[in-house]
Amino acid sequence: SQYSAVDTNPLSVYIMQPIWNKIIEIVPLWIAPNLLTFSGFVMILFNYFLISFYDWDYTASGSSPGLVPTWVWLFSAFTTFCAYALDSIDGKHARRTQSSTPLGELFDHGLDSWATSIFVLSFFSVCSRDNGKTGVSVYTMYIYLSIVLFNFMCSHWEKYNTGVLFLPWGYDISQVVLIAAYLLTSAVGVEVWQKPLLLGYYITDILVILLIGFSLFLSFPQTLYNIHRAHLKKTLKNDSLYEGLLPLVSPLLLFILLTVWVVLSPSNILAKQPRLFLWMVGVAFSNVIVSIF
Repeated sequence: SQYSAVDTNPLSVYIMQPIWNKIIEIVPLWIAPNLLTFSGFVMILFNYFLISFYDWDYTASGSSPGLVPTWVWLFSAFTTFCAYALDSIDGKHARRTQSSTPLGELFDHGLDSWATSIFVLSFFSVCSRDNGKTGVSVYTMYIYLSIVLFNFMCSHWEKYNTGVLFLPWGYDISQVVLIAAYLLTSAVGVEVWQKPLLLGYYITDILVILLIGFSLFLSFPQTLYNIHRAHLKKTLKNDSLYEGLLPLVSPLLLFILLTVWVVLSPSNILAKQPRLFLWMVGVAFSNVIVSIF
């Protein structure tokens, strides 16, 4: 089927797209678009394992800051930007070389669905686990990750129903915020995350509030509006409510079962092994969500 995407984010349209258009000009035509996609994914995967090496249990930025060398945060900013750039130009390169395929789109979005959780799990090392008032609890990490994955699911559920991928505003904003956060951490140290910023709230608190607000009051309503508009225009791919909601069953069931596991775990699995548990959440989600594409 014909791939169709709409990008209305001013940050993307007016700032980032001109940058990508410059970068794409230096990419040789003989390079396969899937290689760009895969290279970006490998960079964030490598970065995730590098941070994991220095901060396995999400405590290196908390009670004993300085355990993660400054160069790691700089490297994180670099790999995040490169992955962001490669993910943004792979589709352009495919059209430029006339090698766009449904398989390439599936490969791109499949890796995106996995990368979404890896970005979040790498970022948690910046703010660290709950350390008195600073840091975030492992339960907040789980909720935060779930909301990010929910937003990803919504945009692709929307495409499943409308045939058009309305690129979520949150993607470009989150990538720029991530890069800025890594650069800020490398410049002034993780201590910046452990001081109240506004009215007694920490930066991490503000990010959580912004994410929840953004999801509930902008991202999700926009998804429902776009589906409703397609319904009115009679352009929905499936006009039956049952068919339209069917792709949500598996991800929602996964989330319910994982939440039950978190709450009822006899060994308190999330607190004991947050990195492994949250990694498993991301992998399982990616495996389930890929059926929507």
